[in-house]
Amino acid sequence: MSPAVAVPLFLVSLAVTLAAARLFARRLDRLGVRFGFPEALIGLLTAVAADGPNVSSALFALIKGAHDVGVGVLVGSNTFQLAAMIGMSALIAGAVRVPRETVLLEGVVGLIITVLATVVLLRWLSPAVTVLLSLLVVLPYLALVVGGQRLSERPGSKLRRLAHALHEHPGPEQPADTSTNPTHHLLALIVLDVVLIVAGSAGMVEAALSLGGDWHIPNTVLGVLILAPLTSLPNAATAIRLGLAGRGAALVGETFNSNSINLGVGVIAPSLFVTFAALSSVDKLQLGFLLVMTVAAVGLLARHDGMGRPAATVLVILYFAFVGGTLVGS
Repeated sequence: MSPAVAVPLFLVSLAVTLAAARLFARRLDRLGVRFGFPEALIGLLTAVAADGPNVSSALFALIKGAHDVGVGVLVGSNTFQLAAMIGMSALIAGAVRVPRETVLLEGVVGLIITVLATVVLLRWLSPAVTVLLSLLVVLPYLALVVGGQRLSERPGSKLRRLAHALHEHPGPEQPADTSTNPTHHLLALIVLDVVLIVAGSAGMVEAALSLGGDWHIPNTVLGVLILAPLTSLPNAATAIRLGLAGRGAALVGETFNSNSINLGVGVIAPSLFVTFAALSSVDKLQLGFLLVMTVAAVGLLARHDGMGRPAATVLVILYFAFVGGTLVGS
């Protein structure tokens, strides 16, 4: 594919993917409000929608055999989201303050999924064991998301405080459902959005791989520093709005949910069917940065006054160190 074709294809595919992801999120919000879903569940669905470009691009790269690009998109997206969604939101809004129960629940789940994705990529655990351990973490979390209201109302429940913290997450920044579209119309449009996200991601990855070959861009840089930030733009924009609105719990929940979904759907689940290529030293460095940034984000958010501008600066600096390490290593 010539650059004259690849460049327009990349730009059009990116625009289609991001627009479809935004519409997908809005329609899921409306369905959530219409069916009376708990706010935490609506927030989780929003994270799923916003992750569509990341996961679709990564999976398509895996299908094409470009494992380094696929994994790079996910690792790059997760580091970018920690810096842009939490770090930049704190810098712009002044601080991100979250109840410690929320940090404990969301942050520890996100950290465990990150560790499990790392060990399966390093081949320290079999894919089957990794998937089983992931389910042991995710299923109780989903039970809290779905049944958080009931658990938070039980005086004797040992999980009451965690469930209450989770249920207090504000829902997405959408008004009440005033749409006159019948439910089956919304569902049909959601299916169309998914098709457009997948098609746009396929075109974007196809064009990026072609341009990377023509312009001699290493696959590591292509996935981590180009595709990853671009496909994370919907999440970053939403997070900054949440930060400015003072909705720290929703912001943190969406960030860690998004990162967990990326690695769970893009790495852990596919490991049952795909043998990932051996990691290079640069890949291992990137995974190390992701783990350090995740631990740092949880620790800085758990402070009694939350994450202020100085702490947020640390997170952003870590991301730029990640970028520098990738460029030098490539």
